[in-house]
Amino acid sequence: MSSGSSQVDLLAFGPHPDDLEIGLGGSLARHAARGHHVGLCDLTRGEMSSNGTPEQRVKEAEDARQVLGAAWRENLALPDRGIGSSPEHMRKVVELVRRCRPRAVALPYWEDRHPDHVASAVLLREAVFNAKLRRYEADGDPWQPEWTCFYFINDSVRPSFVIDVTDYYDAKRRALACYASQFTRATEGADTRLNAPGFRQLIESRDAQFGAQVGVAFAEGIVVNEPVVRNGLLKNE
Repeated sequence: MSSGSSQVDLLAFGPHPDDLEIGLGGSLARHAARGHHVGLCDLTRGEMSSNGTPEQRVKEAEDARQVLGAAWRENLALPDRGIGSSPEHMRKVVELVRRCRPRAVALPYWEDRHPDHVASAVLLREAVFNAKLRRYEADGDPWQPEWTCFYFINDSVRPSFVIDVTDYYDAKRRALACYASQFTRATEGADTRLNAPGFRQLIESRDAQFGAQVGVAFAEGIVVNEPVVRNGLLKNE
């Protein structure tokens, strides 16, 4: 695991190692390649997963970080299948936000088939809000990011906007390939949705659909709750 948690432009949170790559891998690689400082945080070590060990999951996540070009990656080691079950979980997230002072944060979309993803969205939205409150008791000075964005892991709806990740899609594929314990079917492992032959195709087909809607090969969908400001009615302004 990369250490330091220095100040970043973008801080992206994932419930388990590999969730960030599934939903946001191309966008993370794009930001890093353009010189933005990107920090990644996995809430759990995925210890309830059918395949792989927590140590493997953390190692795979660090390998993926290097592929994506992020500055660092932390794992808060919250309990898998128990996210948000203790006030301490909130405090850990708040302290990370205050420590690295991101301009923007990326969180999982709040509707998803996996209960951990839904629980993560609830915890993270409240933590980002609490991070700005000077009377919320946690280490660090209060901090409010400029923007909170939500990305899709499993389920998706009509996005607020999409990010063209065509030029960075190879990096997304290589980052996902780092998670051999999850996406490769081993003879001694369990058959899961993730290592089924069609799962990678499912990810790529969603990104290709978002891309086709705007005339590019691949795009990732983002939801925001605030209006998106444009300079005018002309498309490229």
